[in-house]
Amino acid sequence: MYKTTTQHLNYHFKTLANLMAKATPARSGDYLAGVAASNNLERVAAQYVLADVPLKQFLIEPLVPYETDEVTRLIIDDHDITAFAAISPTTVGDFRDWLLSEDATTEKLSALAPGLTPEMVAAVSKIMRIQDLILVSKKCRVITKFRNTLGLENRIATRLQPNHPTDNAAGVAASIIDGLLYGCGDAVIGINPATDNLEATASLLHLLNDVIERYKIPTQACILAHVTTTLKAIEQKIPVDLVFQSIAGTQKANESFGINLKLLDEAHEAALSLNRGTVGNNCMYFETGQGSALSANAHHGLDQQTCEARAYAVARKFKPLLVNTVVGFIGPEYLYDGKQIIRAGLEDHFCGKLLGLPMGCDICYTNHAEADQDDMDMLLSTFAMAGGNFIMGVPGADDVMLNYQSTSFHDALYLRQLLGLRPAPEFEQWLIEHQIFNKHNQLRSINTIPDIFKASVEQISA
Repeated sequence: MYKTTTQHLNYHFKTLANLMAKATPARSGDYLAGVAASNNLERVAAQYVLADVPLKQFLIEPLVPYETDEVTRLIIDDHDITAFAAISPTTVGDFRDWLLSEDATTEKLSALAPGLTPEMVAAVSKIMRIQDLILVSKKCRVITKFRNTLGLENRIATRLQPNHPTDNAAGVAASIIDGLLYGCGDAVIGINPATDNLEATASLLHLLNDVIERYKIPTQACILAHVTTTLKAIEQKIPVDLVFQSIAGTQKANESFGINLKLLDEAHEAALSLNRGTVGNNCMYFETGQGSALSANAHHGLDQQTCEARAYAVARKFKPLLVNTVVGFIGPEYLYDGKQIIRAGLEDHFCGKLLGLPMGCDICYTNHAEADQDDMDMLLSTFAMAGGNFIMGVPGADDVMLNYQSTSFHDALYLRQLLGLRPAPEFEQWLIEHQIFNKHNQLRSINTIPDIFKASVEQISA
């Protein structure tokens, strides 16, 4: 039992999970689940109590039972006690104070990451302001490699997302060239297939492989099909760079996605065996999002942000190249408006980075949410200030296949101009060599097609 008295009112929180949920900043998904604080006074009371909880308590009191949940077993069994020793005597509040101090350097945060559990970082995020989340995240640096190097300081990458409602090859190719001409695509050229089957996946994988090889682009391709589809593609020797899968923070939620840790391990080993990376072997790409466990009725009474953080334990096991929180995609039932989406995106980035993950963000919303592009500009700017690894590049910021609003090719240019950020170094050099960028990391005239693309543009136009 966790309790406190505020303004002559007694507050009792039956379990650590209950306390965590009540301490969470307001969001529609937690109200939908019936776990949110009843009002701001109860929320603040819970935050006061949570600040005094020892970090060790999260190892003693699992929020989802160890015996019935393989994600909990992963979190507990893989916990690095030696790395945790540096902060083991502290409370959640003490941990917040240390994270914000100058003593919490990039090197110390990297060494600490294996000693942190998702519940610990979720807890501390609940008692932090947005500026706190940004400041600490900025100090975290997570570098991954496949055909280029991602996550370096003062750089931000983009996933070029050329989705098409019918997977039409010419339409996809046109969007790819458009994105490359704006300097997008260093994180990955990644397509959500309109149809998740082997035939469609194979066709798109061959298309992306041909583009990358033809233009000698130092980047990687991914078709965001189900992991079982990608495994079949690997078995048939179809060119696969990255293996994708959506993941969640409980065993039951992952089962609703048709996956478990054993299957992900099989896919990871299969991708490693291809040895297609040139500068590294981080070959997994995971996507997450607050509300996925609740939408599957698999949240075990936890708040959605804590469930989201637990998904990062699954991702961390497989040393991914990319982890992407698709923050506003599920809809207003889970994150009602721009305010909730902005907070959630920065929380996710903070928690993932503290746990040692290469975090990106699909800065997005659905058309029935109380949000607009101004809200996305706020999240886009603060996410880049916080040192995010990558964002999305969608033609016109409007995904015509998935029917949601994201960020455009121009948005990456805005961030690079505003904050002096650059693409991945290998990709940047390619952009300069082919006169897409000049040596000052500035886009050349968009009215002139670089020689490398002239034949392709003429072919697509015909």
